[in-house]
Amino acid sequence: MKKTLVSALTTALVVGAASTTFAAANPFSDVPADHWAYDAVTQLAQDGVVEGYGDNSFRGDRNITRYEMAQIVAKAMAKTDVSAADKAMIDKLAAEFADELNNLGVRVSNLERNADMVKWNGKAEYTYSRHHQENQDRQADSKANENTFLFRLEPSAEVNSNWHVKARIDAKVNAAEDTEGDVKLKRIWAQGDYKNFQVKLGKFAPLDNDSIMDTTNSGAEVTFGSKVKFIAGAARLNLDDLEGELTSTDKDGNTYTTNLSAGNHYYAGLNYENGKFFGGVHYHGLNFNDVIEYKNGKWNKDLSSEVNNAHIWAVAANYKFDKNNNLYGLYARANDWLDDDDVSRNVYDFEYQYKGAEQENRGTWGAWLAYRHLGTQASLFPTWDIMDTNEAGWEIGGNYTFAKNIVGTVRYGQGHKIDGYNDKDGVSKIFGRVEFFF
Repeated sequence: MKKTLVSALTTALVVGAASTTFAAANPFSDVPADHWAYDAVTQLAQDGVVEGYGDNSFRGDRNITRYEMAQIVAKAMAKTDVSAADKAMIDKLAAEFADELNNLGVRVSNLERNADMVKWNGKAEYTYSRHHQENQDRQADSKANENTFLFRLEPSAEVNSNWHVKARIDAKVNAAEDTEGDVKLKRIWAQGDYKNFQVKLGKFAPLDNDSIMDTTNSGAEVTFGSKVKFIAGAARLNLDDLEGELTSTDKDGNTYTTNLSAGNHYYAGLNYENGKFFGGVHYHGLNFNDVIEYKNGKWNKDLSSEVNNAHIWAVAANYKFDKNNNLYGLYARANDWLDDDDVSRNVYDFEYQYKGAEQENRGTWGAWLAYRHLGTQASLFPTWDIMDTNEAGWEIGGNYTFAKNIVGTVRYGQGHKIDGYNDKDGVSKIFGRVEFFF
C-alpha cells in the first residue's frame, strides 16, 4: 500500500488537527500557508507526529512505505487526549499496521485483545412437536403440541488469559398464542482454564447434561487431566420443574404425585478419550425433602414430608468406526428412592449415528436410529426430544445444513409408558426444528 505523505495526513483527524488554523511559525519551506494541508501538517509537526528533512522540507508529494505510515500511527497511539471517535480510528489503524508496529517495538496484542474481550454467540430457533398418548382403555387419548420460538444469547467475557465469565440468556415465545416471551438468565458462571485443570463457579450445566441431567445447578466444579479426566462438583439443584412429573405406584396400584424442593447435588466422574473411543463412569447423589400431594388423583390431606436420598450410577461409551459411522451407549441405574417399581430405576440408551450436519458446511447431513428406556428414578432431566421420563421406545431422525449456520432437524419416535400402572399406554411423537446460529 503506497500513498503520498500529504494524503496520509488524513491521520491528522485522529489528533483533532484538521479544523483549526494555527499561528505557529511555518515548520516546512515547501508547505505554504495557503496549502490545503497546512493546518494539519503544522499541528502534527508541533505534536511530534511527523518530522521533516534536514533542509526544512516536508516533501508531501513523495510516496511513503507502510513502515513510515506505521511510525505516524505509533505516534498517534501515544496521544492520550483524543475523543472516542478518534480512539476508534487509531485502533483500526493499529490493527492494519500491526506487523510494522511490532517491528517498531509497539505491541498491539493487548489492544486487539481488549477490543475483543466480550464475544457474543447464540441462535434463533423454531420448534414444532406433537406428542400423542394412547391410553390402554382407548377412552382418553391425549395430545400435546409445542409450537415455540427461542432466542438465545451466550456471551463470554474475558477477565484475563485464564478466566472468563460466561452466561446463557433465553427468551421463549409460544408461537400458537403469540405471547411476548419469557426472558430468563439460564446460566451464569466464571470459568478458569489452566493446563490440565479447569474450575467453574456459579450456575452452570453439570456432568451428564448431554443425557440424564440436562439442567443447571449452582455451585462449583473442578476437572483434572487430559486424556483421562476426573470431574467433581457440589451444588444446589432446583427440582421444581419435576413437579407433576414424578409419579409413583405402589404394589396395590395406588398412584402418588410428589412435589420436590431444591436439594443438594454432588457428583463425580472419570472419563477416558483416545482417538475413536470414549468411555466414562459417573455418579450423582441428591438429597432433598419431598411432599406427597396427591394420591390416586385426589388431594392428600395427610401430607407426608421426608428426606430422600437418590444415588444414580451411569456408564457411557462411544466408538467412531470411521468419519461416517458412530455408535453410542449409556446405562444408568438409581437406588429405590421413589417407588418399588424396579424398571423405573434403569436407563438404557443406544444410538447409531451416520454422518451429521455440520453447522459451517452447507449440504452436510446426518441420520440416526436409537432405542431409549428412561426410568423415572434414574432420568430426572433427560435431554432427548422424543422420549421423556417414564417412557421407552425407538426413535429415527436426521438433520441437514440448508446454508451456513442454518440447520434443520426432524425426529419421529414411538414407544410406551414404563411404570407398572400404565405401562401399556402407547406414546408417539413427531418433532421438527430449524436453527439459525450466529
